Amino acid sequence: MGLFSFLNNDKTTPSTSSNLLVDIHSHLIYDVDDGATSLEDSLHLIQQLNDLGYQKLITTPHIMGDFYQNSKENPFPKRDVIRQELIKNNIEVEIECAAEYYLDETFIKKIKNNEELLSFGNKKYVLFETSFLNAPNQLFEVIFDLLSNGYQPILAHPERYLYLHHSFEKYIELKEKGVLFQTNINAISTYYSKPVQKIANKLIQQNLIEFLGTDCHHNKHIENYPISFREKSFQKAITQPLLNNSLL
Repeated sequence: MGLFSFLNNDKTTPSTSSNLLVDIHSHLIYDVDDGATSLEDSLHLIQQLNDLGYQKLITTPHIMGDFYQNSKENPFPKRDVIRQELIKNNIEVEIECAAEYYLDETFIKKIKNNEELLSFGNKKYVLFETSFLNAPNQLFEVIFDLLSNGYQPILAHPERYLYLHHSFEKYIELKEKGVLFQTNINAISTYYSKPVQKIANKLIQQNLIEFLGTDCHHNKHIENYPISFREKSFQKAITQPLLNNSLL
């Protein structure tokens, strides 16, 4: 049996009833962060996402201070290897590579020095995250600087930031400052927690999200997507004018 022969096996993963064709948040490049661990793992995850209907995956390796010092020189060559293997295995899905920046001193320095960021789309979308527990002191300054430098900031999984949970008006303030929101599909179920689900549902009910993302790291995430797809809030979300498919 060849290394990638499993890709030709019968697929049993349930299909999504949504019209999502593009994903903007995942960790599918092998051995660069806490996502895919090998080329085989990358292809396995990509195949499963393709089975769910995705035609384009904009994968976003972590860039985080001393932990994940990624740049074009690291994930991009591996992206090219993955592309070649997808062609060899007749997996018809487009894969691009950007980043998920952690808001830390490294990110702030890149912005201040006007370094080219790993963005995607014609609007130069930049996906970023913060601490889950503590509000960053320079959040609004970073947002202003990104916009001033011609980037469109997207806050990854806003529903997971506990420091925002008891001040929902802060979500509104972030929107007013020009930030787009990307909610994780699995946050719509109880995968992360009930409080996270509650906030995700509220963001959807108030039409505050622009993107749904898989944030796929491993099989456990994929196994839970069908549960999230069945949630009423997911069905409501996909009737909203999401921007995912504008990137196809």
